[in-house]
Amino acid sequence: MGRTATTTAPVSVFLQFHRFIWALPLAYAIHIPEEYFAGFTGWMGQHLHSRMTDQGFLLNNAAFMIILLSLTLWASRSRSSLSAFVFLGWASGNLFWNFVFHLVTTIYVDSYSPGLVTASLLYYPIAIWAAVLAVRCGRLGVSGAVGAFAIGAGLMLFVIWAGLLSFELPFA
Repeated sequence: MGRTATTTAPVSVFLQFHRFIWALPLAYAIHIPEEYFAGFTGWMGQHLHSRMTDQGFLLNNAAFMIILLSLTLWASRSRSSLSAFVFLGWASGNLFWNFVFHLVTTIYVDSYSPGLVTASLLYYPIAIWAAVLAVRCGRLGVSGAVGAFAIGAGLMLFVIWAGLLSFELPFA
């Protein structure tokens, strides 16, 4: 009698943390042109008194993309909890909390914040799904994912304060 061959269906890329996380740098690469071409730096100057220049915007985002790509590569290859935690911390600051920033500032100043569309359609769902997959595949527990997002919130607050507001408060 011959052996019966068993086949397993390939697991979708949308269900594998180490593969899906590449969607985050892709979303970032789509989001930055929306911000840039819609005049984010001018909008920040007008509404939140930021002195960020287009050059500063591009340099900061290039540096953030290099970090995001490096952390994505590490988290996609290492399978460690630490790599998933550091990746989600950085990525949530750049994606999930960036979505929150665009939403809150749009409401606060009653004016479209350049970047809101891609942040809403891409950043929010992709960042949440990456965290869900990190928990599902056992790379992080729920508390680890929440902790990474908390660190991401701190990173985003620092970026807003330092990079966009030049270490000043917009209402001062």
